[in-house]
Amino acid sequence: MHIKTQARAAVPPSLADQVYTHVKNELFDLALLPGDAFAEADIVAVTGVSRTPVRQALQRLAREGFVQVTSRSGWRVRPFDFERFEQLYDLRIVLELAAVARLCKQPELVQSPAIEALLQAWGVAPHQRLPVGRDAALLDEAFHCTLVEATGNMEMAAVHRDVTEKISIVRRLDFTKQARIDSTYDEHGAILQAILKRREAEACSMLKAHIEVSKAEVRKITIHNLHTTRASYSSRSI
Repeated sequence: MHIKTQARAAVPPSLADQVYTHVKNELFDLALLPGDAFAEADIVAVTGVSRTPVRQALQRLAREGFVQVTSRSGWRVRPFDFERFEQLYDLRIVLELAAVARLCKQPELVQSPAIEALLQAWGVAPHQRLPVGRDAALLDEAFHCTLVEATGNMEMAAVHRDVTEKISIVRRLDFTKQARIDSTYDEHGAILQAILKRREAEACSMLKAHIEVSKAEVRKITIHNLHTTRASYSSRSI
């Protein structure tokens, strides 16, 4: 017996989903800084969406740890919690080391268009490297997420994406100097080559050292850093 199935049409995002994405982008692009206060009416004015879906989006962001409610219609971006960031970095290290170990043990996993794209992106000549700014930070996030996704363990990849989002602000502060971007290109390239050559210990050692550098920057963050970084991004403020 054959049962015919119909492909479901893509469901467009709800108004609450659209607001959720908008506010999250404002957070990641530092248009809204940790500790900044804002009202639901501010979001309504910018997005043109009514208060109910705005509140639904903000409640979702609150559950995920990005914002906090301060009054009936008042909100603020969650202030920096250095201990929390360090714990998230520790979790990130565990996940990525497990991913790299698996890729080294199963070389067939790296024979994919995604890994090939990483090799091309991070193997460019020095004059082709991205400058300071949002694009370099996003390319870095894509590198690490792709390594985890390449293992084929989608549950691990989902947890890793969640961690990546929660530390996104810190990660982007790591790309405000060209020297740091250049070293990232060199380190990513070396990590990829070690994986391709199945040098697990070497790849894991380099990856851990690479992430530890970013982790060490967490305690150096100040509001001045955030305002300086925001100037390099081309996002609009609420």
